[in-house]
Amino acid sequence: MPRLKGSADLLEDRRRRALALWDTGLSLNEVGRRIPCAPSSVLRWLRARRRGGPDALRVRFSPGRPLKLGASQRRRLVKLLLKGPQAHGYRTKWSPQKPETRAVERDEEAIERWKRKDWPRVKKRSAAGRPPSLCR
Repeated sequence: MPRLKGSADLLEDRRRRALALWDTGLSLNEVGRRIPCAPSSVLRWLRARRRGGPDALRVRFSPGRPLKLGASQRRRLVKLLLKGPQAHGYRTKWSPQKPETRAVERDEEAIERWKRKDWPRVKKRSAAGRPPSLCR
């Protein structure tokens, strides 16, 4: 079951309510039914509270994909970029590049020729004067 959307406060409140129900003596399954979540989530929150106290229930957001460059490599990259493109043999300014949305090999003339000659022959047509049938 994916994590519910909502602010960190809402998610933390949900965890605290679940553990409060657990503290009253309810089973993991019953807590999961009352706070719509998986019993394994309740168990995970219970273990986190045992290890780290109430602060362990705080929501931590994922920082994203791990960086591929180390700190020294990132600093070096910034220095290289600040020197400018001419220092590295380029004539133009740095700019974000976007890929072409169509294939380079695309032949527009062949496509138009196919649309004029072959498509009308391949396209199915309904009988004259009748709407096209859904069942044949």
